[in-house]
Amino acid sequence: MSAFRDLMAFQRETEALAQIAGRLGWDQETVMPPGAADQRGEEMAAIEGVLHARRTDPRVGDWLSRAEATDAAGARALALIARTYGRNAAVPGRLVSEIARVTSVAQGIWAEARARNDVAHFLPTLERVVALVHEKGQALAATGYGGGDPYDALLDDYEPEATAASIAAIFDRMRPRLVALRERILGADRHPAPLSGHFAEARQLGLARDLATAFGYDWNRGRLDLAVHPFSSGSGNDVRITTRVVEAEPFNCFYSTIHETGHAAYEQAIDQAHLMTPLGAGVSMGVHESQSRIYENQLGRSRAFTHWLHGQMHAIFGDFGVGSPEEFYRTVNRVQSGFIRTEADEVHYNLHIMMRFDLERALFSGGLAVADLEDAWNTRFARDFGVAVDRPANGMLQDVHWSVGLFGYFPTYSLGNVYAGCLHRALRADLPDLDTGLAQGDARPATEWLRAKVQRYGGLYAPAEVIERATGAAPSEGPLLDYLEAKFGAIYGL
Repeated sequence: MSAFRDLMAFQRETEALAQIAGRLGWDQETVMPPGAADQRGEEMAAIEGVLHARRTDPRVGDWLSRAEATDAAGARALALIARTYGRNAAVPGRLVSEIARVTSVAQGIWAEARARNDVAHFLPTLERVVALVHEKGQALAATGYGGGDPYDALLDDYEPEATAASIAAIFDRMRPRLVALRERILGADRHPAPLSGHFAEARQLGLARDLATAFGYDWNRGRLDLAVHPFSSGSGNDVRITTRVVEAEPFNCFYSTIHETGHAAYEQAIDQAHLMTPLGAGVSMGVHESQSRIYENQLGRSRAFTHWLHGQMHAIFGDFGVGSPEEFYRTVNRVQSGFIRTEADEVHYNLHIMMRFDLERALFSGGLAVADLEDAWNTRFARDFGVAVDRPANGMLQDVHWSVGLFGYFPTYSLGNVYAGCLHRALRADLPDLDTGLAQGDARPATEWLRAKVQRYGGLYAPAEVIERATGAAPSEGPLLDYLEAKFGAIYGL
């Protein structure tokens, strides 16, 4: 057997073990009994230790030195394995296991603190998580990753080739137009009414399943469950989604479901030839987020699709206070300075991300202590959004990400929005009759275009290359900002 075949066989087993680790995480967030948290931490530490040992196995280095690919897919797989091998070799195995153990337990502590609105309950754990992840960033930076910068080294884990400086430059270009648009909207004479009423959980979940189906989710290879913080888990032939239900706020459930369906559809659509290889998953979190955001916003909140959704809600819930499809479209896209990132309108969403990005950079540069994070959050939020945070669950405790050590992850959400803007412009150009199907609840023309242009390739191409190949142009923030100004200018009569 050749070095290439030996390496790929070894890699297949590693990928299988990584899927098992992911399934443990899904279980923890959905059905694991709360008393199992400490034991699950030990289990996660054990499996991450095994994975780290495999990813740094000297045989991998030997195989890489001798392996020869026969096609572009093989060459890309070798490059990705080499990248993973180098990054893992830079981080001590005991640190990997400790991060897995601590973050597994931290999830439960965060959930308790969030439910109790008790930041003090979470801070000691968060300090430990930040210290461990900072140590990981320093270990990577010491061997050249991230150009020697610990935060960039962490960011590179989620969006290869991106840097804090490059993202900050994008944000600096986006912020003035977003703030100007927000101010024009908030000063407008026309304001859509909010949705109000009671929407039973069982009926919400039934419609959520219909929405996932409308956007192409394959139920034979997936399932829908409830979680505190919605997420998608898995790849290939086992890709699961979660949502959450607030009986007074059905859009929370519906658009979280569509969002996670976008993530899951990406994983389900990857070419089966890439299954259980380094190419068998989304290439970056930014590209991943482009799929969830275009499903949720440009498609799911479009005039055509919301007109169909209005009819579905009437059929399921009866008269719910929004009389016409056009009024419903405006209600779905209502702009307000809310606290919660996952519920934010398209105008405010990126401002939520920019705030988190700046706070993360301050934490890792030494300019902000964990003990001062709540005050920093509340001060920045009041400045950016014009309202004071009323309780920690609506402030720094709202997101799960920091409890599980995902520093460098947040900026990829806005990169995903930028990519989605580029993809949407190209999609509309290729499918001028798209709204005809969306008005019938049929998103297949759009989802099939995305499968063909983006999703099927998995990790075959670098993130920016994926977008450029799909759209014919390098990624830029222009299409997203043009779309937002046109859409909300029309809704608010600007």
